[in-house]
Amino acid sequence: MEDSLAARVQRVQETLKRESAPWGRIPKLVAVTKYASPEQILPLRELGVTDIGENRVQVLREKLPFLNEKFSIHLIGRLQTNKVKYIIKDVCMIQSVDHLALAQEIDRQAGKANRRMPVLLQVNIAREPQKGGVREEELLPLLKSCAALPHLQVQGLMAIMPLGAETDTLEALFARMRGLYEMCAAEAVAGTDIRELSMGMSQDYGLAARAGATMVRVGSALFR
Repeated sequence: MEDSLAARVQRVQETLKRESAPWGRIPKLVAVTKYASPEQILPLRELGVTDIGENRVQVLREKLPFLNEKFSIHLIGRLQTNKVKYIIKDVCMIQSVDHLALAQEIDRQAGKANRRMPVLLQVNIAREPQKGGVREEELLPLLKSCAALPHLQVQGLMAIMPLGAETDTLEALFARMRGLYEMCAAEAVAGTDIRELSMGMSQDYGLAARAGATMVRVGSALFR
């Protein structure tokens, strides 16, 4: 018999608690809901999961009437500059900032909405051409440029690991991301507040927690 959503949430949370123990901070679970209906999503709240991640603006907008104010919604997919205005009032964080033009548009729209938008800078740590994200050597210049934008606050980094990679490869990539995160925090760039490292998904969230992630994005391990 298939296990319940409650059992799957518990299994993920127990893994996160166990693997992150040396860091003294259990990563926040962001439930990735791109393939889940509002009826599937709403029970998460009763299970203590109040952060969800959506990839596409249009799909998010369709679900908003059912979810808004019930969850903290993270935009975790690639975001086009012309779509920022449609979600600027409804998300708690944009995790996929990877170029200055996008950051500038978020800043502009956040100013119109009279808010300061928390963002994460996406790093293409494995240098995969089909994925978004800045390269490691581009990270600090982007961080410093974003820090100057008054309606945007960089709160950390995000990465998507290669699908199907071997464990030792993933461990090395996660370690490099943790190193970049610590480097950015040590820079103490005015206007930033580096405290989040979003990495790890359904296939590797345990490894991410062990490597020092503060946030994991889990979808298929929760929804069946």
